[in-house]
Amino acid sequence: MKNHGVVVITGATRGLGRAMVEEFIRHGWVVAGCGRNAADVEDLCRLHPAPHHFAALDVRDDSAMRSWAESLSATVGVPDLLLNNAAVIHRLAPLWELSAEEFDAVIDTNIKGVANVIRHFVPRMIQRRRGVIVNFSSGWGRSVDAQVAPYCATKWAIEGMTRALAEELPNGLAAVALNPGIIHTDMLEACFGSMAKQYPSPAAWARSAVPFLLKLGPADNGKALTAPTP
Repeated sequence: MKNHGVVVITGATRGLGRAMVEEFIRHGWVVAGCGRNAADVEDLCRLHPAPHHFAALDVRDDSAMRSWAESLSATVGVPDLLLNNAAVIHRLAPLWELSAEEFDAVIDTNIKGVANVIRHFVPRMIQRRRGVIVNFSSGWGRSVDAQVAPYCATKWAIEGMTRALAEELPNGLAAVALNPGIIHTDMLEACFGSMAKQYPSPAAWARSAVPFLLKLGPADNGKALTAPTP
């Protein structure tokens, strides 16, 4: 991939997303990101004005994603790198103790949200005949554990959806499923409690992960990868 370009990051206001924003900008890339928290988005806009672009929207909202993709195409440009990072996790509980609403929230964000982003950005990348789509998976997309069944279901779905998408892309593009590893984020604290502090910070992770992401290209299409450990 070229040294500089446009990267779109979902879930850009917190955790790994926020850390990647800072690191990609440090590497000279134009960053477009979205998140649900309007105050956090305003903070990003203040810290990183144009040509960077940040929007308050929910990946579950297909109409909003379509409008955002159209706006970015006309201003920032078509992404060279599309990072489907936005995800949520439910409270820890056996599957049968989680309500339909709790289950749906995870499915709608972690699977449908990714599909919404792909639906409105990837056709533009195909038309230009280049670009890399990275769908963030998890260790729980390749293994399982108790009390995280819905989350595991979404990340296993991401693995399969990414492999199928890779079969559909023309030459010049790539779709990759990425396990970021175990990083000290709010989501990890929800699962591991105080033990989460023993793992690398998002900033430390991004310093090693972003150069790794920048090396991805058409030869990586369909691969299930794991980010390097800081």
